[in-house]
Amino acid sequence: MSTSAMFPGARTSPDRSARDVLAWSRDLVEPVLRSAVDSLPASMRRIAGYHLGWWDADGAPDHGDGGKALRPALVLLAAEAAGGSSAEAVPAAVAVELVHNFSLLHDDVMDGDTTRRHRPTAWSVYGVGPAILAGDALVTLAFDVLAASGHVVSQQAMRMLSTAVLDLVDGQSADMGFEDRVDVGIGECVSMADAKTGALLGCACAIGAAFAGAAPDKVARLRNFGTRLGLAFQHVDDLLGIWGEPEVTGKPVYSDLNNRKKSLPVVAALTSGTPAGEELAGLYHRVEPLSEAELARAAELIDQAGGREWSQGQADELLKGAMAELAMIDPGPRPSLELGLLARLATRRDR
Repeated sequence: MSTSAMFPGARTSPDRSARDVLAWSRDLVEPVLRSAVDSLPASMRRIAGYHLGWWDADGAPDHGDGGKALRPALVLLAAEAAGGSSAEAVPAAVAVELVHNFSLLHDDVMDGDTTRRHRPTAWSVYGVGPAILAGDALVTLAFDVLAASGHVVSQQAMRMLSTAVLDLVDGQSADMGFEDRVDVGIGECVSMADAKTGALLGCACAIGAAFAGAAPDKVARLRNFGTRLGLAFQHVDDLLGIWGEPEVTGKPVYSDLNNRKKSLPVVAALTSGTPAGEELAGLYHRVEPLSEAELARAAELIDQAGGREWSQGQADELLKGAMAELAMIDPGPRPSLELGLLARLATRRDR
């Protein structure tokens, strides 16, 4: 049997890049995602489509940045890695992408961010209340997509996704709670990031494997791959929140420092016991806003205290662990190669 027959919708070129894989995933997922969003009430559809980059604030067609769509690509490739069809896992990929965008809509409100994907955030255009409701609509729609799929594991998939959503919400709650504390430890910061980001990437891989009919041990291995990748992703995201270029992040420079986020490299620096960490604490715990010069100094202090090096080292080790989990299931050369490409892209987002 040919590879194209085994994996409907998948191109068979052995040398497609990570960007090619993401484009392939979007081609499979976006028509179903658009159809799902079209089923929303008009008020919610307008905000969701703007957030996803499909149209401008007035509803005119646009080609805005809808994000890399990493999570749905992981769903599809995990299904293939588990011996199934990427096409059959499309509803699961759509559901995961809807949940991810629900979290982004709410995150932007809670963090007060005014820029996402190089244009104004949904709440800054439509208001806080409507943006929150649009996020609620997307997470509800995610479960509707799974239920409507009629897949034999749809009930199991809904439970998997609901668990990931609860972990994500718990992680976000912890992240918000850190803002008012001066004693955040590195262990609890890692646990927060694991729940906030690792849980959904782990679910993406596990739900793809479940749609492929994989055995529980294979589902667990792919979940572990995604969870480790998710935590590595968060380390890199936190580094970009300090040192990332706006054209890469879609956000202003030093955005996380300006919001006094207790991100992984920040907490590592604050708990380092170094003079740089102590000076950083003096800046970070001030009530008044920091000037541009003070924000730049804070970034310099995090580096001097070892936060930057620690976070990058953790990301590298987590990536190794993720690839070791993947190797344990013997996924076949193409899914293994392409999951590895996506993993490296996710942890090297400065280029």
